[in-house]
Amino acid sequence: MQFSEAWLRNWVNPEIDTAQLTHQLTMAGLEVGSVDSAAPEFNSVVIGEVINCQPHPDADRLSVCEVSVGQEDNLQIVCGASNVKTGVRVPTALTGAVLPGNFKIKPTKLRGVASSGMLCAATELGLAEQSDGLLILPDDAPVGKDIREYLTLDDTVIEVDLTPNRADCLSIRGIAREAALLNRTAFTDCEPTSVTPAIDNTITIKIEESAACPRYQARIIKGVKPFAETPLWMQERLRRSGLRSLGAVVDITNYVLLELGQPLHAFDLNKISGSIVVRFAKPEETLTLLNDQQITMDNNTLVIADQDTALALAGVMGGAESAVSESTSDILLECAFFNPTTIMGKARAYGLHTDSSHRFERGVDPELQQLAIEYASDLFVSIAGGQVGPVCEVKSDQHLPKRDYIQLRRQRLYQILGTEFDDNRVAEILTGLGMTCTANEAGWLVMPPSFRFDLAIEADLVEEIARVYGYDQLPKRQIVNPAQLADVSESSLSLDRIKDILVDRDYQEAITFSFADSEQLKKFEPGIEGRKLKNPISSELSTMRTSLWPGLIQAVQYNMNRQQDRVRLFESGLKFNNAELLEQTHVLAGVITGNVHSLSSHGGQRNVDFYDIKADVEAIFGAGRHHQVEFRRGQHAALHPGQTAFVYLDGSEQAGILGMLHPQLATELDLEQNTFVFEIKLSSLLNRIVPKFGALSRFPTVRRDLALIVKDEIPADNLVNAILESEHELINNVTIFDVYHGKGVESGYKSLALALILQDKMKTLADHEIDAIVTRVIDFLKKEFNASLRH
Repeated sequence: MQFSEAWLRNWVNPEIDTAQLTHQLTMAGLEVGSVDSAAPEFNSVVIGEVINCQPHPDADRLSVCEVSVGQEDNLQIVCGASNVKTGVRVPTALTGAVLPGNFKIKPTKLRGVASSGMLCAATELGLAEQSDGLLILPDDAPVGKDIREYLTLDDTVIEVDLTPNRADCLSIRGIAREAALLNRTAFTDCEPTSVTPAIDNTITIKIEESAACPRYQARIIKGVKPFAETPLWMQERLRRSGLRSLGAVVDITNYVLLELGQPLHAFDLNKISGSIVVRFAKPEETLTLLNDQQITMDNNTLVIADQDTALALAGVMGGAESAVSESTSDILLECAFFNPTTIMGKARAYGLHTDSSHRFERGVDPELQQLAIEYASDLFVSIAGGQVGPVCEVKSDQHLPKRDYIQLRRQRLYQILGTEFDDNRVAEILTGLGMTCTANEAGWLVMPPSFRFDLAIEADLVEEIARVYGYDQLPKRQIVNPAQLADVSESSLSLDRIKDILVDRDYQEAITFSFADSEQLKKFEPGIEGRKLKNPISSELSTMRTSLWPGLIQAVQYNMNRQQDRVRLFESGLKFNNAELLEQTHVLAGVITGNVHSLSSHGGQRNVDFYDIKADVEAIFGAGRHHQVEFRRGQHAALHPGQTAFVYLDGSEQAGILGMLHPQLATELDLEQNTFVFEIKLSSLLNRIVPKFGALSRFPTVRRDLALIVKDEIPADNLVNAILESEHELINNVTIFDVYHGKGVESGYKSLALALILQDKMKTLADHEIDAIVTRVIDFLKKEFNASLRH
C-alpha cells in the first residue's frame, strides 16, 4: 500500500514527524518498506498566467507568450507546447530556476526572440513519465504562488508492506485509524453522504450465487461529461499512490478504492443488455478483459454478466466490451462484496493481479458498500456531472460474514504479556480499533468490527493489545519452562552426525525445491509418475519431486556455468513416490564432480570416479557401525549401466543406490564432466549397532596372505564374507589389500590379494594348525568360486 503522507494527515494529523510516524507504523505491524519524496527537487517555479499568446514570427511551432507571474512586469517566454493559449495558468520556471536533472533556466533567444523563463510540462517537473503538453492548472490557481506550495509537493510517499491479514489497512481510512490510535488522537471517520436521486432509472439485479456474492449494489448515472477532466488534486493523490490518471470515471473509482478500500467498477450502461446477473461462468465461456487479454473461464469463476454475455471477471477486472470510453455518457456504477474464498487465486489463475483482486482476496468490509457508492456518486456529480438514480441492491443476510463475541480475560492478558493493564486503557485500545467492548467480571466481552476478518479468538485480541501498547514497552522477563529431555536410544544415529561426516569430506549442504519439472523428473525416474500441483509457482516447478537428484544436478549446472568445476553437494529431504497415495520417503542424496582435491602446490590432480563416491557412502554407513554393508551391481535408468551399485544392509534390506550419471543423460544436461550421485534411505541409515565389549585375548594374532585368481564378475566382498562364515571361530578379519589385472593374469580374470588375521582366544596357534586353516579356506573358495592360487 503506497500513499501520500499529506493525504493521510488530512484524515489524522498527529504532532509527530515523518520518521516517528513510519517507526510507529512499523512497530505496530505495518512495516514501512520505503519513504520517498513526492516530487524531485526544483526551485523558483511559480504559477503564471498567459496574458497574450502570439505565433513566433520565424518558427511555425513556437509561440511568443506574455506571462504574468505576480511581479510588476510581465515576462516574455517563447514556448513550443501545442496546448499553450491565452488565459491558461501553468507552472512557470523563472530565470535562475533549477529543474530536476540540474537543468538551469537562463535568459536566451529562440529564433531571434528573447525568452526569460520557461512554461513547464508535468514531465519537466518530474511529476509524470510522459505528457502531451503544458501542465494546465485550474483557472483559480493563484498567480505568483510557488508551485511546490500550491500542489503540496513537499510531501512524502510512504509504502507499507502489509501482511495478508491486514486488508483493512489497504486504504487511507484504515491507516488513519491506526495512526490515530497509536497517537491517542481523535479519529474523524468519513462522513456518510447521500446523493438525492435526480432520475428514477433502475436496473434489475439477479444473484444466482448468493454465497459467492452476498451483497451487490448498482446505480445508474446518466449524462456524465465524456471529456470531464480529473481535478489536479485528485490526479496528484493518485500519482503519489502509484496510479496514473486515466480519465475522470476511472480516476474516481480508483480514488474511492484507495481512500476507503472498496473496489468499484463503472460499466457503459448502453453496452449492457437487460439485467445484471451474478453467476459462475459457463464451461469454456470466453471474456476479453480491459487489458485486451482474452481468457477462457472454468465453471468455478464468478462473473458479472447481462442477459446475453459475461461483462466482467468478478472482483478482478472488467471486460473490454462494456468498458467506458470517450463517448460514454451513461454509466452503471457497481459496488459489491464478494466472498474472499470465491475470488482467492482466480486472478493468478489467469495471469492477473489487480488492486481489486488484491483487496477482495483478503476481504473487504461487508458493511462498506453503501458508504462507498454514495461517496463515489457524490464525486461523479461534482466532477463529471450527470444525474444519479436510486441505489439498487440485492443482499443475502444469511451469506454475509457473521461475527461472534470474544471473551478477553484479564488474567489471560497478564499471563501472556507479563504486565497488568489499566482497564480503561484496554477499553480505549479495543474501541480505537473499531470494536465494541463491554466490561464483565472476567474482563471484556468484545465484538470485532466488520472490517477485521482476522480477529476470531482471544489470542487475536491479546496480540492487538500488545502491538498497540508497544512491544518495546512490554516488560522483559526470563521464560521459565522446565524442559523434559526425551529418552534417546543409543542405537539412534543423529542426522546431524551424518551431515558432519559429509561436511568433513568436503561436501556442502544444499536445499532445493520440493518440486520440479515433470519432464526432468521422468529422465531420472521414468517409471514413477509424480504428483502434479494444482497451482504451481511455474511450469518448471509443477510436480512433487520423485528424486532429489534433479535439484542437485541443477545446482551443479548453476555452479559449472559460473566456472566452478569442482562441486560436492548433499541434501536431505522428502521425495514423493506415488502420485495417488503420495508416499513420502526421507532420503539423503549427494552429487560429486570435478577434481578429487582442490588445486594445491602438491599436484596429483585427478577427477573423481566411482570409488570416490563409494568411499563417501561407506564413510556414512561407518558412522552407524553397520557390520554388513554390501554393494551389488545393479541397473538404473539414470545411471551408467557399468557403474551402478545398490547398497544392501545385512544381506537383504536395500538401503540406497550410487553410480555415475548415464552418458546420454549427462549429454542432455550439458554436463561435460563425469558426475556421480548417491541416494540413501534415512530409515536404514539412522539405526546403528551399539558397540559391545569383547574380552581381549592374551594370545598373539597371525597373518597369512593369499593371492587368488577369480573371474572379474565375482565381487571381492563375496569371498571375504564366505571366508568369515566358514572359519568364523579362528579367522578374526579378512582384508583386501590388492586387486591386479595384467601380465600373468588371464583376460576376464583378476588377482585378489587377501590378508587373513587368525587368532585363538584359548591358546597360541601352531604352524600346522594355521596351515590346516589356510588349506581349508583355499579348498572352500575353489569349490564356491572356482578360485585358484596365483603362482
